[in-house]
Amino acid sequence: MRRAIFPGSFDPLTLGHYDIIKRGITLFDEIIIAIGINAEKQYMFPLERRMQFIQKAFEKESKIRVLTYEGLTVEFCKKMKADFILRGLRNPADFEFEKAIAHTNRKLSEIETVFLLTSSGKSYISSSIVRDVIRNNGDYTGLVPDSVRIP
Repeated sequence: MRRAIFPGSFDPLTLGHYDIIKRGITLFDEIIIAIGINAEKQYMFPLERRMQFIQKAFEKESKIRVLTYEGLTVEFCKKMKADFILRGLRNPADFEFEKAIAHTNRKLSEIETVFLLTSSGKSYISSSIVRDVIRNNGDYTGLVPDSVRIP
């Protein structure tokens, strides 16, 4: 079975994440969306809410699971018997950052990182931009899946 981990904080899930996951489903038998827990990071949305956003977005997709983890992503991959890490690239800066992490992960394990370019119409979207729009009462609905709605 080709299983991939798609790690991130997903604070919140964006259309960029959604795009990579939907396209990744065609490459893997299963994708585990892995929400990393970092006690030192301040999140806009609590963990339970982030999980709900993702679960609802993919509720009809049997090839997706949503889990949480702490520590190194490669250790979580080993625990979940995943041979791949799925990552999205929006721009050259993402590539440089992700390349260093991928090389480190290969040094620590046999786990391969698979990169997908974010679709051009979504390459400008990031969770930090979405959070800024939300904080300033802007219309964020065109940047996130329908499951990410704040009453």
